[in-house]
Amino acid sequence: MAAGFAPPKLKDFILTEKLGSGTYATVYKAFRKTDSREAVAVKVVSKKSLNKSSMENLLTEIEILKTVRHPHIVQLKDFQWDSDNIYLILEWCSGGDLSRFIRSCRILPESVARRCLQQIACALQFLHEKNISHLDLKPQNILLSGNVLKLADFGFAQYMSPWDEQQALRGSPLYMAPEMVCRRHYDARVDLWSVGVILYEALFGRAPFASRSFAELEEKIRSEKPIEKALVLQAVQKDQDGERSAALSLYCSALEHFVPAIHYETDRQRKEALRQKVNQYVSRAEELKALVRSDNKITFEKAKSTRNILIEMSRDQPRLLAALEVASTAVAQEESGAEDYDTLDLYQQSLGELLLALAAESQGRRRELLHSEIKSLMSRAEYLKELIKMRETQTDESLKKDAAAESVRSSCCLQ
Repeated sequence: MAAGFAPPKLKDFILTEKLGSGTYATVYKAFRKTDSREAVAVKVVSKKSLNKSSMENLLTEIEILKTVRHPHIVQLKDFQWDSDNIYLILEWCSGGDLSRFIRSCRILPESVARRCLQQIACALQFLHEKNISHLDLKPQNILLSGNVLKLADFGFAQYMSPWDEQQALRGSPLYMAPEMVCRRHYDARVDLWSVGVILYEALFGRAPFASRSFAELEEKIRSEKPIEKALVLQAVQKDQDGERSAALSLYCSALEHFVPAIHYETDRQRKEALRQKVNQYVSRAEELKALVRSDNKITFEKAKSTRNILIEMSRDQPRLLAALEVASTAVAQEESGAEDYDTLDLYQQSLGELLLALAAESQGRRRELLHSEIKSLMSRAEYLKELIKMRETQTDESLKKDAAAESVRSSCCLQ
């Protein structure tokens, strides 16, 4: 680590790598200077950066964390200070944050998202029973310790009874409740909105109201336009712009919303209108699928020769060679018509190994070919994922039609 960027000195700990930084604080991984060599996270807050408001927030954070003990809340082990900094010594969570976990998986299976939600809700219920509101819930502030999630970063937390109202804007815009974004009074229930946004992001890989500015975010939240319609509009625009692959992906994402909407719609006319829209979008997605397949054919043929060269160049790297053979198996299965999760798993296995190999590979021809191969396999995996999604949408809708028909037949038999 270069001079001038070395972490500060702390009597009982050795501070090592920097984990992250914000406006007021920098977080380091550290080890206790004892035989146990216990790993901790140390949040270093520069006194110079603190104004009156941020100092009050810090003192509230320390007070809250010193008094709460819960398996799904990061533990404050101690706090210290010197002439320059205040140090919060926190429980070490080796799994990083939920945001990184979601990005690494792209989207979380419903069973995993459900477990995450249960753990977050458990911590939040505990806090609200003590009249504590977090006010900055987001995936970056939820840490993983093994399979356990823990709420962290209580820098905006406040003691608030359910009926208390606040006006100060706190938290991160993408996860703020409408009453906060639109600058109205808000109460402790804003945490529940944030949990909903986190669940959406876990299931779909992105926040529902992603925006480039605060004004745009406010406009989207105020809009009565359902999310699925916004996705369809984006799909149509990409389609018109000739971006077929992006349009196909957006149509598939929109269909993930529309199919459950059909299931839960009680009005028969609206249900039928939704069903017609789904059929229309599925039809266009099928056309795009054929066009994208045609576009990909030439690219994939070129990639095949690259893969063969790379295999020959990797005879001295058994692990790399094994990953390339898994990739070849995935490609062969897909091209033989096995467009399923087993094939997708093979792509993901090979990509995990190949990305590790790329990180270790020095500059040269093999690195260039490896980089090209990874891009090609990612493209194939994404395309396959869209095909699976579209097929599941069609199957789901077909099953619902069959169930409805069976219900009608049963009713007729009973009369």
